[in-house]
Amino acid sequence: MDWLTAPEWWWGRLILERGVAAVYVLAFVCAARQFRGLIGERGMLPVREYLALRSFRSAPSVFHLYYSDRFFAAVCWTGAALSAAMVVGLADLVPLWAAILLWLLLWAMYLSIVNVGQIWYSFGWESLLLETGLLVAFLGNDEVAPPVLPMWLTRWLLFRVEFGAGLIKMRGDRCWRDLTCLYYHHETQPMPGPLSWFFHRLPRPLHRVEVAGNHFAQLIVPFGLFAPQPIASAAAAIIVVTQFWLVLSGNYAWLNWLTIILAASVIDTSTAAKVFRIAEPTNVPAGQPYWYAALVIAYTAVVVVLSWNPAKNLVSRRQRMNTTFDPLHMVNAYGAFGSITRTRAELILEGTSDTVVSDETVWKEYEFKGKPGNVRRMPRQWSPYHLRLDWLMWFVPLSPAYAQPWLIPLCRGLLTNERGIVKLLRTNPFPDEPPTYVRGLLYRYRFSTARELMSQRVWWQRELIGVYLAPLSLDETRTLRRLFRFG
Repeated sequence: MDWLTAPEWWWGRLILERGVAAVYVLAFVCAARQFRGLIGERGMLPVREYLALRSFRSAPSVFHLYYSDRFFAAVCWTGAALSAAMVVGLADLVPLWAAILLWLLLWAMYLSIVNVGQIWYSFGWESLLLETGLLVAFLGNDEVAPPVLPMWLTRWLLFRVEFGAGLIKMRGDRCWRDLTCLYYHHETQPMPGPLSWFFHRLPRPLHRVEVAGNHFAQLIVPFGLFAPQPIASAAAAIIVVTQFWLVLSGNYAWLNWLTIILAASVIDTSTAAKVFRIAEPTNVPAGQPYWYAALVIAYTAVVVVLSWNPAKNLVSRRQRMNTTFDPLHMVNAYGAFGSITRTRAELILEGTSDTVVSDETVWKEYEFKGKPGNVRRMPRQWSPYHLRLDWLMWFVPLSPAYAQPWLIPLCRGLLTNERGIVKLLRTNPFPDEPPTYVRGLLYRYRFSTARELMSQRVWWQRELIGVYLAPLSLDETRTLRRLFRFG
């Protein structure tokens, strides 16, 4: 059974296990702090209503057995605590079988959350965390040598993440092929970060270099992951550098960090020891028990079979991005930003206490934590933490149908000062009494020029496009909610 072991990948296993555990901590904390307003009993898209229309088979989740906000919170905080324990090495302090069960428990808890999270959990980083989290469950602990098959599956996963993202761009917007997409993207991405203004203001020739470098990193470099060392380590290092560039330029939840963890795990132990000047471990076990080897082989066989659809998707002219092909999210397709918006439109929500709306009505603006609003407020760094409502707000001007299920419930929450919903915002201009009306205005946003930033102290310039959502009262939101649910 020696062919199943890879002691030289001790470093890679360590990086994967501790790194994925850290991301789990973030994911569970993120869920715990935001779920009440998003999917809680008084949230915009309540779990109970969703589960009434879904079977366990189509959306496996422990919440099919029982749901309450307290139980959901207990699952989240238990997951966060267990993940934190795994970060500091709990898996290496328990027997091998117990370590596997602990990782599977984490995966099952987060799968339960994702499968009831609806549109708020519909993005690629959720599937990536679940697929990686399940893979980590079969990496073993310090009792056994790192298993070679799951370590190769790690490279296959990283290849799909990078190559899939590269292909979706080349097949998508023409600006990726003529190297001009970054003329716009730093400004129009879903949630810019504190350095996005500076990235946007780089000279255009450098933007073209950025795009060309991205194509190289995503379309050429991933093949090096399957080459012998040290070529594989060099390929992984290039991916790490490009992902850090993305971390600096915007907020993409934990997508980039998980990709960095996957890439770092490809670097073999001897290379890591030389680069980071650490001692190579001398007590790595050389063998594995037969039951564990059989389990690893069985898991690998399942992944190989389930890889057919993602592999077929890669070569398809109608490639789909961020798609899962099974309710367990075991093997998925990835990719992002196949098309780029050239201008930025933002929905700004406002409220008023006036009982009658007129031209003299005074409106007060709601401000979100991460999405652009106040033009004087510098974009904030939030990733790897993820602001789910802020991210979804970016889609509202692009696709009104995308926001139909939750935009009216959001307005209803503002009109009642629903605590879970209001907590998702940065400011509530009506802390004592809720407004009588809310409305939505659509603005065109652009980054300020350097002169405007220095003279006016504004990071953005905006101009009114028009009314997106006419003034709504509480009674009107209830009527519209019934129409959207049953119409």
